[in-house]
Amino acid sequence: MRQWLDRMATRHGLDQAALLARRGVWGSMGALAVLQILGGWQMHASGQVALMPIVVRLLPLVLFLPSVVTKRPRGHVMLAFVSLLYILQGLMIAQVPGRLVWGVLETLAALALFVSAAAYARRRRQQLPG
Repeated sequence: MRQWLDRMATRHGLDQAALLARRGVWGSMGALAVLQILGGWQMHASGQVALMPIVVRLLPLVLFLPSVVTKRPRGHVMLAFVSLLYILQGLMIAQVPGRLVWGVLETLAALALFVSAAAYARRRRQQLPG
């Protein structure tokens, strides 16, 4: 993975690699948020839970929005670590009968967030002086 990212940065330049990673962060973060809302809403509509679990599932993504907007590499590294929790949650949801598709989609979105956030943090660190 690291070699692939390094080849991409060499081929396109650091600025373009950081831009592609940033687009990946926004896209995967949006996809993960939509999946959290839809999954939580589906559980609420079936009468299993109240609306509070939707808020709890979205809270980590919302807390990292300032770091993503201001392009802070350290915030992106922490976002990558938090996305690991969503990967685990997606894997657990995939084990529930009838929820395999939701679990796989959540896992893939969280994995994309992990890779793109880590790639952006790495490229941004290389761009910054000192």
